[in-house]
Amino acid sequence: MTFRPLGLSAPILQALEEKGYSTPTEIQRKAIPAILEGRDVIATAQTGTGKTAAFVLPILDMLSGKRERRPKRFRALILVPTRELAMQVEDNVRQYGKHLAVTSMAMVGGVDLEPQKQQLIEGVDIVVATPGRLLDLARQRALHFDELEVLVLDEADRMLDMGFIDDLEKIIARLPTRRQSLLFSATMSRQVRSLADIVVEFPFEVSVAGNKKTAPKISQWLIAVDKHNKSALLSHLVTERNWTQALIFIRTQHGAAKLVSQLEKRGIKAEAIHGGKSQASRSKILADFKSGEINILIATGVAARGIDIDELERVVNYDLPDDVDEYIHRIGRTGRAGSSGEAVSLVSKDDFKRLCAVERRLGKIIERVTIDEFPVVKDLPASNLNFSAKRGAAKKTVKKAGRPEKPTSPATGSPSGSPPRKTPWGSIKK
Repeated sequence: MTFRPLGLSAPILQALEEKGYSTPTEIQRKAIPAILEGRDVIATAQTGTGKTAAFVLPILDMLSGKRERRPKRFRALILVPTRELAMQVEDNVRQYGKHLAVTSMAMVGGVDLEPQKQQLIEGVDIVVATPGRLLDLARQRALHFDELEVLVLDEADRMLDMGFIDDLEKIIARLPTRRQSLLFSATMSRQVRSLADIVVEFPFEVSVAGNKKTAPKISQWLIAVDKHNKSALLSHLVTERNWTQALIFIRTQHGAAKLVSQLEKRGIKAEAIHGGKSQASRSKILADFKSGEINILIATGVAARGIDIDELERVVNYDLPDDVDEYIHRIGRTGRAGSSGEAVSLVSKDDFKRLCAVERRLGKIIERVTIDEFPVVKDLPASNLNFSAKRGAAKKTVKKAGRPEKPTSPATGSPSGSPPRKTPWGSIKK
């Protein structure tokens, strides 16, 4: 299937052809027609499935007609959790809309306010913003929402994880009630569902999070290592395995700076990107990594969603994250759009509980690799995944004597004759 049957206009099809895109992904095939029809949409899609184009393309199509721009107004708002992701999405808007008279801007913190205010005075069609900077400009009356037609919440789960719920509620309260709303998320937790309930109305729901076609192309393996040997082991892997590209995730800003120094002492050039650097510095480092000028990039979790590189060879979990979803997002930086990649984790004994949580989520045991040059003193226990599965199966066989089981409804899983159980979504706030 090509993009043509989806109903997109000729200028957009031309831009896609020039970028070498000929076949839409599953999320694009399902979401684009619904968005073009003007419907609200909730979409659950993993990283690397083409979700950005799934909402950018139809928005460009809908806004492509000639219309006079008024100062401080815009017609579409795309909210994202990080500065890097805002700039990446806005770059996609410009590329896909290169043959259209549609203007856009990235509205992020960490840079001078005045150029952004001037862009708004000149008038734009699409704003890609982080919540904090958008509210700053709204409070200064540098922008108004009265002409907004389309709202997009991108990476909704990540915005909630980063504590943006209060800002999101303030923004939504300012928006016109008559609008089209789109919510995209890698996961659909109870909190995300509660947010969706106040943002969208009678939505068309799409889920491609279980797409298994791309998952096998990410080779996942781990190395057990004593904590004090991690940097030496990483240096060994880079040099002995001739790694020409690696995105390395670490827990803290201090740890990132320290690791850069340790690698450089061993002759390995690396850079770090994290929230403590200026926006200009972060933008340059990302650009250099994408161009290949920097081969080893060390990032804290805040930068994970803003790094979008075709055919990224590998990601490395120097530290396993506390949140299992964060692991999924990290490894999703590689193996994108049908490409292959690998995800390597350096796991010390104090990370074992995090490893167990990751393996339970994946439903499989991650392959363990031994490096002879790095014998382990505090070795990892054997995975408890199989033990947990057996214990769960055993529990299912226990029945109370003298009380036959009630037959269950195949549709609801509830006992026959009883109503299906409702799930209380509860509050959005954690």
